[in-house]
Amino acid sequence: MYMIRAIVRPEKTNLILSELNSAGFPAVTRIDVVGRGKQRGVRVGEVVYDEIPKDLLMLVVQDEKDKEDVISIIAKYARTGEKGAFGDGKIFVSTVEEAYTISSGTKGL
Repeated sequence: MYMIRAIVRPEKTNLILSELNSAGFPAVTRIDVVGRGKQRGVRVGEVVYDEIPKDLLMLVVQDEKDKEDVISIIAKYARTGEKGAFGDGKIFVSTVEEAYTISSGTKGL
C-alpha cells in the first residue's frame, strides 16, 4: 500500500477531488495548510507573504498501478500552466505497512 500526500493550490482542489472520484478514488482526506516552497513565499512590493494557503490531500491506495494513476491525475489537474511554474505544489509518496478500520477492526483497505 502507498500513502500519497499532495500539497496543492486551494482553487485546484475541487477539480482534483472530482477527477479522483471519477477514476475510482473517492476516499481522500483534505486539510487546509499554510507554508512556502523553495521560493520562500511571495513578494508583493515591500510585503513578503511566507505562509501561502494550500490544501493537503492524503489518500492510501492498494498497489503500484493505483499509485501511478493517482499521481498522474493530481499532477495533471494541479498544474496551473507551463511546466516548472512555482507554487503548483508537491506530491509525496510513502509506503504503508498496515491499515485498520476502527469501527470493524478489520485489517487492510
